[in-house]
Amino acid sequence: MKLRLGLPKGSLQEKTFQLFKKAGYDIQVNSRSYYPAVNDPDLEILLMRAQEIPRYVHEGVLDAGLSGLDWIMENEADVVEVADLVYSKRSQRPVRLVLAVANDSGIREVRDLQGKRIATELVKVTRRYLAAQGVEAVVEYSYGATEVKVPNLVDAIADLTETGSSLRANNLRILAVILESNTKLHANRAAWADPWKREKLNNLTVLLTGALRAENMAGLKMNVPEDRIDAVLAVLPAMKHPTVSRLFNSDWVAIETILNEQQVRELIPVLKRAGAQDIIEYPLNKVIP
Repeated sequence: MKLRLGLPKGSLQEKTFQLFKKAGYDIQVNSRSYYPAVNDPDLEILLMRAQEIPRYVHEGVLDAGLSGLDWIMENEADVVEVADLVYSKRSQRPVRLVLAVANDSGIREVRDLQGKRIATELVKVTRRYLAAQGVEAVVEYSYGATEVKVPNLVDAIADLTETGSSLRANNLRILAVILESNTKLHANRAAWADPWKREKLNNLTVLLTGALRAENMAGLKMNVPEDRIDAVLAVLPAMKHPTVSRLFNSDWVAIETILNEQQVRELIPVLKRAGAQDIIEYPLNKVIP
């Protein structure tokens, strides 16, 4: 038996492969293949556009897949959401589906879109949002380059953004946020009801979320003389408590901790001044609580 898993091909592919690598899954693919090899005989991976994955999971062609909440909603897919995997091609943050208009547009509120023309890849999601706001507008599918269509082709767009920088670069301003979206590990309901496949998905969840949790974490090891232990521990953060172990036949101890990677740069000189020596920083693959 195999678990058939759909992974996104395209802009999110490299980040997804990196995440799986840290989780222990080595995925190998050539540029023309949609069926990559993976070092797990119980896993069969298919690469396809993220927009299509929820539909194939819903229909049972795939047991499970990774795609954004936005595409699950756009496909109106009846699936089991197994895990939130908050990452994107650039960062570890959700993306936003926003309504945007030209900076000099007279459209100031969502209700001003009444009767206007809007371009988006997420037509159904956008229509449902506007309907909930009591707005009737022409919502058309955009095949790409959505941001350049305002104002000459359409009055507004509904587009995905992480930081809003691309919108600003195209002289656009955000009118409203339709939804926040992040990658979801989601499963077909029949696959989820299968004990073997559910266990496989749960195991996958533990490893993937552990890999994500480790993204911004680092480990520190150091040796500390006994008379400097209190001074070092006073400035040393940890997930819970640092590990302190005595060095063999010595009045020194080894201290080890896990902390946010952003703290390390400022912390190491402080630890050195407090009496720590032989300080080692190391990356983490997974952090499992």
